Amino acid sequence: MKYVLVTGGVVSGLGKGVTASSIGVVLKACGLRVTSIKIDPYLNTDAGTMSPFEHGEVFVLDDGGEVDLDLGNYERFLDVKLTRDNNITTGKIYQFVIDKERRGDYLGKTVQVVPHITDAIQEWIERVAMIPVDGQEGPADVCVIELGGTIGDIESMPFIEALGQFSYHVGPGNFCLVHVSLVPVINVVGEQKTKPTQHSVRGLRGLGLTPNILACRSAKPLVENVKEKLSKVCHVPAANIVTLYDVANIWRIPLLLRDQKAHEAILRRLDLLGVAGEPKLDEWVSRAEICDTLHEPVRIAMVGKYTGLPDSYLSVLKALLHASIACYRKLVVDWVPASDLEDTTEKEAPNLYEKAWSLLKGADGILVPGGFGDRGVQGKILAAKYARENNIPFLGICLGMQIAVIEFARSVLNMQDANSTEFDPDTTSPCVIFMPEGSKTHMGGTMRLGSRTTFFHVTDCKSAKLYGNVNYVDERHRHRYEVNPDMIMELERAGLEFVGKDETGRRMEILELPLHPYFVGVQFHPEFKSRPGKPSAPFLGLIAASCGQLDALLQGTTHSSQLPTKNTPSNPVSKLNACQVGITKKPAKSLLDGSFHSNGNGMHV
Repeated sequence: MKYVLVTGGVVSGLGKGVTASSIGVVLKACGLRVTSIKIDPYLNTDAGTMSPFEHGEVFVLDDGGEVDLDLGNYERFLDVKLTRDNNITTGKIYQFVIDKERRGDYLGKTVQVVPHITDAIQEWIERVAMIPVDGQEGPADVCVIELGGTIGDIESMPFIEALGQFSYHVGPGNFCLVHVSLVPVINVVGEQKTKPTQHSVRGLRGLGLTPNILACRSAKPLVENVKEKLSKVCHVPAANIVTLYDVANIWRIPLLLRDQKAHEAILRRLDLLGVAGEPKLDEWVSRAEICDTLHEPVRIAMVGKYTGLPDSYLSVLKALLHASIACYRKLVVDWVPASDLEDTTEKEAPNLYEKAWSLLKGADGILVPGGFGDRGVQGKILAAKYARENNIPFLGICLGMQIAVIEFARSVLNMQDANSTEFDPDTTSPCVIFMPEGSKTHMGGTMRLGSRTTFFHVTDCKSAKLYGNVNYVDERHRHRYEVNPDMIMELERAGLEFVGKDETGRRMEILELPLHPYFVGVQFHPEFKSRPGKPSAPFLGLIAASCGQLDALLQGTTHSSQLPTKNTPSNPVSKLNACQVGITKKPAKSLLDGSFHSNGNGMHV
């Protein structure tokens, strides 16, 4: 097994996750099998109980693991299925060691950070690296490890020590260290400054790790004299210094690495030059060029609670982007704070109220993503009502689906008290209820999590067609509340159709309004399985409906698995086969880490 370690210095939010993912893409394009591990030094056991404001979205894996959002980058870039053990946290390691101590595994020894914690980290890495994640048998060729945080952080010290020991343990031909660092430009001087990177590398070497490759984040490519200076001071060959400068879209990062021969430096370090071939990245080149040439917009109103931090909905944004490119449209996301749509805001902040409703009414489609808590719920209900009554394409995910049920019960069935017991435990019309097996006392890992099967009970519906007319689909879940099965008959008699259910038939998974152009709610989170070349079916349906291409998509007349090209006609979704649909902790200012730019009217991808 070969290992590539990616560390970061100077500041957080440089894009280590996308850099690690892009390294994996280039190595995979060279014909190697790749797996990934993310190390998060926080004490939480996992990311499940962390606020999106604090840490961005919680990404959910097939096995129910609630993990760091960077694992979502790995899955999307590499098209793999990772496990919960691919995300290592301080909490997991210490819990593992303490459990062994309680069992008496250490035979009375004093349990210490060195060697017990550091040994546990190394053992965990070696064990997880051997787990196949690409659907093939046997271990991968290369494991890309990302160490979260910044060199010098006190919580990272046990991992730094462990990785230093690990590099010695596996040997120089099996370990390559890529250090991502900032090369800023001081506006007054206008010069690329190397001192932050010098200090970062010096600190890294002082901790027992020597970088083999420097990945320098900068607004512009490094000038030659700067690269030569870094080479001398940091003891890294100039050929092993690459610039990750600002680019038009995130899919150009693997191309940057390829063009600067980063793969050759890594392969040389890992003694793989004679094994790997030249990277074949034709699909990535095509996707990046298409993304740059899109100009006809499709506007999606994102009605949510965490609209101030795009990373809170990172996978949703990526799924929208994947679907937009499939429909050959430039995605524009209009962020609509749900609470700004409510009557209270109209009285207290009329300007915010008017802006929110203006964005909602100007959108081609409306999306209400998942979430927790009662803030903004009434605004989400109003958004679903507006979409339903005005035939605007609508997609509700998890809580968004539950909101759609509540709105329908209130407006169509005239149940004025209709609500979720999450928001009103005493409601006389509980449309959404707490799941029987859930826990109200323990928060971590107690939801309905991971991949579950949804069976289509109505075959002639938009959702079944979007998924390729299959009998069932497997999608990832993360919720504590569900639609009340005792109210289904009454809701369906009024026109709301539950087309997808679980194996028992009592859990509602997909709802539709048959006479609406596109009104779909899903209890699962389809965004977690969306891939650049395989957009998620519900998202593809939303985007296609929003730009008038849904009928062509549902017909599925042409079976092609190829991405649209520059010469693709204005209705390229008709070229897609329906069967194929199945960034840092803080928002940064560049597209390197998949963040989004605003022009004041919306967020352009």
